[in-house]
Amino acid sequence: MTDGSISRIATARLGTHGPEVGVQGLGCMGMSFAYGPSDADESRATLERALELGVTLYDTADAYGAGENERFLSPFFKAHRDDVVIATKFGLAIHPDDPTKRIIRNDTPYIRQCIEASLKRLDVEAIDLYYMHRRDVDVPIEETVGVMAELVSEGKVKHLGLSEVTARELRDAHAVHPIAAVQSEWSLFSRDIEANVVPAARELGVTLVPYSPLGRGFLTGSFAKAEDLTDGDFRRQQPRYTGENAAVNAALLDPIRTVAESHGASLGQIALAWVQQQASVHNLPIVPIPGTRRPKRVEENTAATRIVLTEQELALLEPIASKVAGTRYADMSFASAGRE
Repeated sequence: MTDGSISRIATARLGTHGPEVGVQGLGCMGMSFAYGPSDADESRATLERALELGVTLYDTADAYGAGENERFLSPFFKAHRDDVVIATKFGLAIHPDDPTKRIIRNDTPYIRQCIEASLKRLDVEAIDLYYMHRRDVDVPIEETVGVMAELVSEGKVKHLGLSEVTARELRDAHAVHPIAAVQSEWSLFSRDIEANVVPAARELGVTLVPYSPLGRGFLTGSFAKAEDLTDGDFRRQQPRYTGENAAVNAALLDPIRTVAESHGASLGQIALAWVQQQASVHNLPIVPIPGTRRPKRVEENTAATRIVLTEQELALLEPIASKVAGTRYADMSFASAGRE
C-alpha cells in the first residue's frame, strides 16, 4: 500500500461554505517542534510530495516553536498560494514565568496581536482557516468568536475553526459565526468526541479535523515506550507512553496488526483508514491531519484513504479505545473531554 506513483486523494469540504481540500491534510508541527530533531530539506520535500498527492490542507500554529513553524512553512505557501489551504491557530501563550510552559489566552488584545504576528510570519494577506487553539473558560466563547468574525470582515481570515471544544461550546460559537472545522484528537486510542462533539458537528455542518490520528506515532509501532524517544520529545511527558501504561497500550496494537496483515498494509495505514472511515460511520466530512517529515510516509498515509475496512475488521478494532491506559494529556484541562 505504499506505491510511490502519483495518485491524488479524494476531496472533502470544510464546513458548509468552506474550501474543498484533500480528504487528508498534513500536520506540520513536527517539522520544527515537539518531536525531536528534523531535517529541513526532507521536511520541504515532504510538503511538495504531499501537494503532488492531493494534500491541500496544511496545519500549523503560532505555538509550534514560538512561530518557527509558521516561518518555516512560509516559502512553500508562497510558492503554491493558490493550491494550498493554510490553517493556523492562536490561543496557547508562553507562560510569563516559565518559557517551557503554555497558558491559554482568548482575550481580544491577544487575538489581535496573534493574527498580525501570524500574517507577518506566514507572509500572506489572509489566513484560510484560523483556529482558536484552546478554550479559555474565563472568556465567553461568543466574545472570542465575535473577535474572530471581525477578522473575517476585515479580510485577514477567510474561515473559522475551533480546537478542543465541547458540543455546547461549538453550538454557542456557531451561533455567532459559521464554524468551518473543529479539530480534536480522534484515533483508535482517543474517541471521547464521538459522544457529543461529533453529533453536534454533523448537525451544524462542521467538518471534523482529527489531529494525532496515529496516536502521536504510537499506533504505527514506531516506538513502544517514552524511553525510545529522543530527549526533549514532547511525548516523553504524556501519560500513555510512560511506565506501565506504555506496556498496556503496546499490547493493544495486536488487532491492528491482524487487520494490517489482511490488507498487506502497515499499522499506521490501518489506524488512518479507521479514522477516514468514520466519515461514513458518522455521516459527516472528516479530514485527519497526520503529521510526518518524510515523503515516503506521506505516500503511505495518503494510500490509507483508499483502504476500506470490513464490518468484521471494524468490530475487531472497536474495543481498543476502552482499554487504553493513561489520559491524553497530563493536564486534561487542555482537552475538551475535561469539560463535557
